[in-house]
Amino acid sequence: MTQEYFRPRTVQEALSLLQEKPGQGRVIAGGTDLLVEQAKPSRKSPRLVDLGWIPGMKDIREEGGFLVFGACVTHSQAEQSPLVRRHARALAEGCGKVGSRQIRNMGTLAGNIVSTLPAADAGVTLTALGAVCVVASPDGVRELPMTAMYHGVGKSAVNACAECITQIKVPLAGAGTGSAYARMEQRKALSLPMLCVAARVTLENGLMRGVSIVMAPAGPAPRHAAKAERLLEGQAPDAGLFARAGELAREEAEFRSSAVRGSKDYREGVLPVFVRCALARAAERAAGGE
Repeated sequence: MTQEYFRPRTVQEALSLLQEKPGQGRVIAGGTDLLVEQAKPSRKSPRLVDLGWIPGMKDIREEGGFLVFGACVTHSQAEQSPLVRRHARALAEGCGKVGSRQIRNMGTLAGNIVSTLPAADAGVTLTALGAVCVVASPDGVRELPMTAMYHGVGKSAVNACAECITQIKVPLAGAGTGSAYARMEQRKALSLPMLCVAARVTLENGLMRGVSIVMAPAGPAPRHAAKAERLLEGQAPDAGLFARAGELAREEAEFRSSAVRGSKDYREGVLPVFVRCALARAAERAAGGE
């Protein structure tokens, strides 16, 4: 069982507490995943280091061309933040789909990332938005794009026994950029996504630039639909083009049949619809619509 619980006031203090007992401590942000793991004998950590008492860890702010999230920003904060809804609408939508209200009030964006579940709502949307994670370790600070955060299902690039995410940085969306999130689920609460798609589109002189389409669970990590992204680059928004992008996305998805998420064939059949819908909403928002 957990025998020690610490509330460090600085990142360096948190890292020092982890170093004192190598491999025995764990970073805790919201704890919605970690505390469940603590019930498993093979996953128990005798020392927990809570980042929530470090100044700035619960802040959302604009800084240096980025929307910056502290490591302890919750899903509810992100969902309700005017800054997030203005610059990262897909993230607000994704965070609003996580678990129940109680889970959203406690669970954090950083925890959602470090858990490295392929279809985690925040992780999928942050990948589509080009987010970067700032990671502090005894060796210094490094920045990792979302695409580098996943080493497999449940295998994070961040060693939570020795280092921690301190910030998540999302490029600010200027005029002409829109994003959207589409999710298929079996029921309205406490359900894992059967399928989800996040899209971001920038319009320049009526043409799409910097198109990003991320789908999940379509592999061991949120996956870019690279062929579809290339198809749309430099093109004018068009329903037929979005439908073709959906077909190309299906070619790159790797679905498995699941008792929880549905059959491989079913999800392959509906993926193009969700890609088309996410792109259409993102393009509409980029044009100053919804």
